[in-house]
Amino acid sequence: MAPPRNQNKAPIPSSPSNSKYATDEISVDKKRKIAIPRMPTTAGRPTRQAFAVVNAVAQPDLTPTSGPPSTAGSDSPAFEFTKEDVEALLAEKLKTKNKFNTKEKCDLMSEYIRRLKLCVKWFQQLQDNHVTQQASLRTLLDSAEKKCNEMEMLMKAKEEELNSIIMELRKTIEALQEKCAKEESAKLEAMDSFSREKEARDAVEKLQASVSEELKRSQQDNSSANQKIQSLNEMYKRLQEYNTSLQQYNSKLQSELASTNETLKRVEKEKAAVVENLSTLRGHYTSLQEQLSSSRSVQDEAVKQKETLANEVGCLRADLQKMRDERDQQLYQVQVLNAELQKCKECTGKSVAELENMSVRANELEAQCLSQSEQIIRLQEKLTFAEKRLQMSDMSALETKTEYEEQKKMIFDLQQRLADAETKVVEGEKLRKKLHNTILELKGNIRVFCRVRPLLSEDCVSAEANAISFPTSMEAQGRGIDVAQNGQKHSFTFDKVFTPEASQQDVFVEISQLVQSALDGYKVCIFAYGQTGSGKTHTMMGNPESPDNKGLIPRTLEQVFETRQSLQAQGWKYEMQVSMLEIYNETIRDLLSGFDASRPENGGKQYTIKHDVNGNTHVSDLTIVDVHSSSKVSSLLRRAAQSRSVGKTQMNENSSRSHFVFTLRISGVNESTEQQVQGVLNLIDLAGSERLSKSGSTGDRLKETQAINKSLSSLSDVIFALAKKEEHVPFRNSKLTYLLQPCLGGDSKTLMFVNVAPDPSSTGESLCSLRFAARVNACEIGIPRRQTSMRSLDSRLSIG
Repeated sequence: MAPPRNQNKAPIPSSPSNSKYATDEISVDKKRKIAIPRMPTTAGRPTRQAFAVVNAVAQPDLTPTSGPPSTAGSDSPAFEFTKEDVEALLAEKLKTKNKFNTKEKCDLMSEYIRRLKLCVKWFQQLQDNHVTQQASLRTLLDSAEKKCNEMEMLMKAKEEELNSIIMELRKTIEALQEKCAKEESAKLEAMDSFSREKEARDAVEKLQASVSEELKRSQQDNSSANQKIQSLNEMYKRLQEYNTSLQQYNSKLQSELASTNETLKRVEKEKAAVVENLSTLRGHYTSLQEQLSSSRSVQDEAVKQKETLANEVGCLRADLQKMRDERDQQLYQVQVLNAELQKCKECTGKSVAELENMSVRANELEAQCLSQSEQIIRLQEKLTFAEKRLQMSDMSALETKTEYEEQKKMIFDLQQRLADAETKVVEGEKLRKKLHNTILELKGNIRVFCRVRPLLSEDCVSAEANAISFPTSMEAQGRGIDVAQNGQKHSFTFDKVFTPEASQQDVFVEISQLVQSALDGYKVCIFAYGQTGSGKTHTMMGNPESPDNKGLIPRTLEQVFETRQSLQAQGWKYEMQVSMLEIYNETIRDLLSGFDASRPENGGKQYTIKHDVNGNTHVSDLTIVDVHSSSKVSSLLRRAAQSRSVGKTQMNENSSRSHFVFTLRISGVNESTEQQVQGVLNLIDLAGSERLSKSGSTGDRLKETQAINKSLSSLSDVIFALAKKEEHVPFRNSKLTYLLQPCLGGDSKTLMFVNVAPDPSSTGESLCSLRFAARVNACEIGIPRRQTSMRSLDSRLSIG
């Protein structure tokens, strides 16, 4: 609610001769008096209505109808100056009918200065009122916050006390319930003993009947039986009394339990009332916070008014300069008059009375000049004070500007350092890729790892269970494996040998560098080889749902997408494509096309393998899917696993009957260095090699086994031809070797996992696999080439 208005007008100086002044002072009639109403209080604490009144007073409205706030608690009236009044007052010019009438000018000047003082005093009072009201609001808010905190502490203490009482009552109830349960059990025991005593009494009565018949034969036995009957009767009476006391005690416990429950309910009600009181106090605290924010907005408006006052001081300074000019003109006029007076004295000397009049007039003019000089001195003092304040504001502005320049310089230095750091990061990335490739070339382009799976429950364990051992010498530790057959020991050495205790993470750590090479622009091939049931599929796929049992393919995808995310800061953007196929009975099947794997045909499509001049492999009509996350690839893997050809043999319940090929094509572009890379990652799960005599395959399984053994035999022929460096390498003998031609005889980095089963019945197959792996390890192929290119101007324009 707005404060009441007073209709009393401000006094206007009476000057009958100045009609122009009267017209210029029309805006002064709009001034009003106002006083702040006292805030109503309730029990020593201001109410919400009081805060509303303070907020209404603390927000002045610079319109002719609003009144200025006075000092809190004071009833002294003050004048209001609106923005239009101040502008009119500053723009007002002193005009007289006679420019040589100094008295009239002095009156107008004094009145003008008086109104300026009133305006300045009004602004000072307004600012003081704002400061006082803000301090009072802060005091009220602090006291309210303090009371709220104290009340919260009391509520917490009360709540803790009530919780302790509730806990004690609950413990008492539990003790009473336990005691009641014990009494019930005692009662049941007493009832059991009573039943036993009753049965004994019945037996005694029967005995008494028999004794009465034989009373003549044994008098002594009859007397002893009577004594026993009496003792049993007494015991029966005591049991009845004990049962009565137990029933009374049980009813007493029930009454105590009821009273305890009533006490607990009463305490819960008290707790709810305390929580409700606490919520009301929090609402009051929120309202106080809102009132503090409104007072802060009022303070911001006061700061804005202060800035407008500073502008008005500048205008006053200009007016003061004008007044100085007018004073100089008046002094010049006084000098002219004195000169004229002197001439009159020298020339005429006719009238002493006129001379005295002129002297009196000169004295009056001197007095007026003296009063004007005093006024000018006061205005100069005010001007000096305003100049000091302006100088202080200029100094603060200069300090702010200096600090801004320093911050700007620091930002420039940091930007330069950031640019240098980015350049160093790019150079370091190039050096890392070069060193990484050099390390892998030193390790060998075709590397062979051996992994021995753990013994399973269905494996035949005999005295020859230790057919496979691992040497502990420094030269062969972690790289050697020994196989014993018929008392003869066969030793093999590979790049890395994993014992049955090695986890999936341990295996992946060794191949993670090859995965990085695919992101750097190389073609990488990793395939698993071994007999059926040796753990190839577990090594490559594992269990994607279990974090510890995930195979190489899921872990590789996680590393690829994590590395892609980290390389975005260096300006790299990667696009990835996935394809999955299987070679079943020398026929290519697309595992992502959605055809039924049980049908022999490929959905009417003929898949052909082609190699381009850059060593890239393409399969016609093969489904290629763009992927952006590892979860998308995981769903594709599950889809491919459902379509893959599997079957049951005597060596494995769920044997893979085809060669599975997972291909990830990686295309990367660095917009800052204009560099492009194209990498390929092939992950292959070969079908298991097995002997027909052991697998017991017939029918379709026989045909599958023959096709698998033929393709693996072709793979061994290719490896042997490469090892002997023959001119003709028979890649086209099977679809598998022709598909792997760029990986085996080209410029890619190849890794083979030879998987070995540790059971003694598989020793022969294990020796065959290890001998084949040893020949692969001795094979040398060309130096890997990284597929990179610089983006041309046309491509940059097309992308831009």
